[in-house]
Amino acid sequence: MQESAILGYLPILIFFALAVAIGGGMVVVSTFLGRKNPNPEKISTYECGMVPFKDARQRFDVRFYLVAMLFILFDIEVVFLYPWAVLFTRFDPVIFGFVEMLLFIFVLLFGYIYVLRKGALDWS
Repeated sequence: MQESAILGYLPILIFFALAVAIGGGMVVVSTFLGRKNPNPEKISTYECGMVPFKDARQRFDVRFYLVAMLFILFDIEVVFLYPWAVLFTRFDPVIFGFVEMLLFIFVLLFGYIYVLRKGALDWS
């Protein structure tokens, strides 16, 4: 029993070994066969075609992070709508699935209104 369980994972182990070997092989081959033609233009810092004028380690306003976290939060919550839409007709009483999603959207809307009232999305 123990050997058959280990043999079941053998294809996955072979797959990972091949993936590492192919990836590592490509890096090694490109190191030896790749063109080495550095010039000042290629090795310069690239920032949208503009010459950098400040240090890259500057402080960002916390609102950038707050908006990013809120976007991820609401985006993930909206992703839950897709499985519900696919399985909507499979709910035993269809009204149960509908009411359940109405409650979910109400909570989502309540959170969005709370964020707006707190001024988390104001940039002034």
